[in-house]
Amino acid sequence: MKKALGAVALAAAAALALSACSGGSNQASSSGDAKGEVSYWLWDANQLPAYQQCADDFHKANPNVTVKITQTGWDDYWTNLTNGFVAGNGPDVFTDHLSKFGDFVKNNQLLALDDAVKNDGVDLNQYNKGLADLWVGKDSKRYGLPKDWDTISLFYNKDMMAKAGLSAEQMGSLAWNPQDGGSFEKAIAHLTVDKNGKRGDEAGFDKNNVAVYGLGLNGSGAASGQTEWSWLTGTTGWTHTDKNPWGTHYNYDGKKFQDTIAWFHGLIDKGYTPKLETTVGASMADTFAAGKAAINANGSWMIGQYFGYKGINVGLAPTPIGPGGKRSSMYNGLADSINAGTKNPAAAAKWVEYLASSACQDVVASKAVVFPAISEAADKAAAAFKAKGVDVTSFTQQVKDGTTFLFPITENAAKVDGIMKPAMDAVYSGKSPASSLSDANSQVNALFQ
Repeated sequence: MKKALGAVALAAAAALALSACSGGSNQASSSGDAKGEVSYWLWDANQLPAYQQCADDFHKANPNVTVKITQTGWDDYWTNLTNGFVAGNGPDVFTDHLSKFGDFVKNNQLLALDDAVKNDGVDLNQYNKGLADLWVGKDSKRYGLPKDWDTISLFYNKDMMAKAGLSAEQMGSLAWNPQDGGSFEKAIAHLTVDKNGKRGDEAGFDKNNVAVYGLGLNGSGAASGQTEWSWLTGTTGWTHTDKNPWGTHYNYDGKKFQDTIAWFHGLIDKGYTPKLETTVGASMADTFAAGKAAINANGSWMIGQYFGYKGINVGLAPTPIGPGGKRSSMYNGLADSINAGTKNPAAAAKWVEYLASSACQDVVASKAVVFPAISEAADKAAAAFKAKGVDVTSFTQQVKDGTTFLFPITENAAKVDGIMKPAMDAVYSGKSPASSLSDANSQVNALFQ
């Protein structure tokens, strides 16, 4: 906890420094006089080729503007961005995430796009329902244009399923509840195999010597649990906050939430899921590829990686049906935002508008990596995935059925995560009961008082 509190203190100090160094959230009025170089940062290496093509195409259409792209991994990306804001040498444009957005707006680090959108005639209705609204701050100003969206599904090893006698139809109709886990837990137990070949639901199963886990573990999920547990808690009617976006009260003290987390920890106790300490520094997807897990719950941005592993026969299934009779998935969307400290707002705005246009998003769709924000481009992406032999219905259907919920958008997100990560880690590692999350919840809510 000392480390956690230290991290929170550092985050608070950084926020003050960022706010002091920022020039304020001004407006990008128009992209009409765009010229010069625009620096653009993103974190996903899988998407770099698509956006490099977008940059090349953009330069051909706008020879007075050149885009320089920098790609770094997730952790380094946000560290470099924070340092860049403070030092005044951050990018002109960067890929933004909803978990960071609230604090960026609070600290006046983003350039508002309302005037540019109006003056340049950007059609906000072309995007999937709700995506454009995600990037409007508490001040009613727009700070990003949508680039893509994602949902959660179950990736599974088809060969393991066949050997266990489970069909694709069964995988597609799994049901879950926090009391006994339903058919979902039964499948997980049956797919777990110890080093002597005993399955998790067979007599003599050795939970301390597991060769294949029924369900992989991607960590404790910290504050959002996007790929870890949100697709379960969402089926119970539980919500992260009192409202979304811009909630001011978190609900980690809720019985439905704590019952779900207690159930999940039970899988670890039973040996059906890896112990938390064994996952530190490991990639859940790589562990899946090594044949050490039968099922992984993960996001649509990981499709290319899972289906890119050689020798692994991968299948996709929707998240399980919950006690309310419906499935659930967090619905997250990325956007491109402009650094308030940019020295070239006109060119930056023109590039952001291009990234948000069909000219670029159709290119992204053709690469079959993610689902672009523009509805027609997302359909093209699904077709591109299908052409590669990947049926992505498990990701797209929940959007069509309306069984998704938004990634929680609040201020103080870094501080909330700083409190919840060690608290969730303690529960998953068996050091604390799920009921201890009520204390963490009180600390979280104190941030908004």
